[in-house]
Amino acid sequence: MRRRPKHPPAHARPDRHGRHGREGRSAVVRPPLPPLETRVDRFDLAVGTTAEFLRGAWEELRDVRFEIADLPPEAAEGGIPRWRVLVDEKRIILYRIPIERLSHLHRNDDFHRRMLIESYVFRAAATYLDRDPWDLGPERFRFL
Repeated sequence: MRRRPKHPPAHARPDRHGRHGREGRSAVVRPPLPPLETRVDRFDLAVGTTAEFLRGAWEELRDVRFEIADLPPEAAEGGIPRWRVLVDEKRIILYRIPIERLSHLHRNDDFHRRMLIESYVFRAAATYLDRDPWDLGPERFRFL
């Protein structure tokens, strides 16, 4: 029969160590900080800069308000709308969540997301003006 020693051996771990013999680890860095620029901010910037370009190019759009809403009030017959044009009120409302979540990108990066948002602003403005979206910036695409 073996006897148990009355005192623990000298190499016993102190109580602050875990079961694997290491101290509990402290955080090396602070908790993560919120991003400096959010998706909403990037969406707002893309819509704003595109709207300013269109206002400068088309006099009919100078007094038009470009607004951003999260979701449309209801779905349309053909699906969920990405924008709404109110010609009488001189307003164009772009719906952020359907544009961001329901549109398909062939490459999911910041550049292509911005191009997608800009294309919807162009399409909404074209609907407002009753024109083709390619007619809104013809000088940008004409190479001589």
